[in-house]
Amino acid sequence: MAYEKKIPVDLDCPLRLTMSLIESKWKSCILDELRTCGSMRPCEIHKRLPEATPRVLDIQLKQMVEDGLVAKTIYPELPPRSEYTITELGRSLLPIIDAMMKWGEEHFDLFVGKFAGGV
Repeated sequence: MAYEKKIPVDLDCPLRLTMSLIESKWKSCILDELRTCGSMRPCEIHKRLPEATPRVLDIQLKQMVEDGLVAKTIYPELPPRSEYTITELGRSLLPIIDAMMKWGEEHFDLFVGKFAGGV
């Protein structure tokens, strides 16, 4: 059964539209990995993001293909092989992801105790 969003995207708000495309926990990470590595097979993405379950990554990759952020190429081989690559539309989100990474680096010390169990 395919996942459907319970709340429709608010097309009157550009921020909500953008957030709907990258709001999940792993989509930004997937885009960053594809930027770094180029084309990747699903198993390679799973290895790069081991904290995410393969099912969740597969669902999010499918959504990203549907949204035009990544392209999926299926090679007619036995066994079948597929690869994902970032599209130009996906690349247009990279400055946002870079800004989020920069903010995280700049404010790391404020949150490390909270999220690392006080380490």
